[in-house]
Amino acid sequence: MEGIYQHFRGEEHAFIDQILEITMQVTDEYTPKLTDFLDPRQRFIVQTIVGSYENIEVKFFGGTPVTERKRALIYPDYYTPTIDDFNIALFHIRYPVKFTTLSHQKILGTLMSLGIKREIFGDIVNLEEEWQFFVDSEMENYVSSQLDKIGKVNITLEKLPLDAALQIEPVWEETMITAPSLRLDSVVANALHLSRQKAKQMIQAGLVKVNWKVVENPDFDCEEADILSVRGYGRIKLLYIHGRTRKDKIRMDIGFLK
Repeated sequence: MEGIYQHFRGEEHAFIDQILEITMQVTDEYTPKLTDFLDPRQRFIVQTIVGSYENIEVKFFGGTPVTERKRALIYPDYYTPTIDDFNIALFHIRYPVKFTTLSHQKILGTLMSLGIKREIFGDIVNLEEEWQFFVDSEMENYVSSQLDKIGKVNITLEKLPLDAALQIEPVWEETMITAPSLRLDSVVANALHLSRQKAKQMIQAGLVKVNWKVVENPDFDCEEADILSVRGYGRIKLLYIHGRTRKDKIRMDIGFLK
């Protein structure tokens, strides 16, 4: 398995080590193991690692089929997973809809202020004035006992069965761009029709994430399937890199999250 590191970025090696350790436990103990909530890039890494083992499989679930953040159950091939194996609780946020509004940022900030790491929470989903979030069921009692305000807004949490979850499927609007290189500042500038200098300043100011992690280096090389989050502009996904044009620019298909 040593060769697996060469296929991934250096900053991902610690996560690879963590998944290798879990997978070895499944192999040695022949019993299922569950991860925290993972983003799509992390799930790709898990799938790659588990795929190299015989008799070991992985299944992902985040509360509904369309959630972005999902937990991974790594298990021996004799085992048949069920939804209960994923230990996910769903909360609906009740609040005075007529007098205030909530936002993803406010809800996430409040959840993080409880002293719980981000990986314990799944998606925060919204449809008009309704808000729900998923959490590791081992933390549901703590969260429900601690969370009675979001900002200055009084709220109550109602636990719901998973089949009552809002299912909001992401829609990507596709287009094609060209860029001189796959450097982060180049891709951001050409995707958003900004100057290279403006893109560089935003990156250095910590306003750009690649695969859910802040990247402050404009020289960072993007890869196919990367998801870029640019504060104030939304998300961009590198869908497919075609190669170079006659003018030596790189042609790529990208998607904007609607």
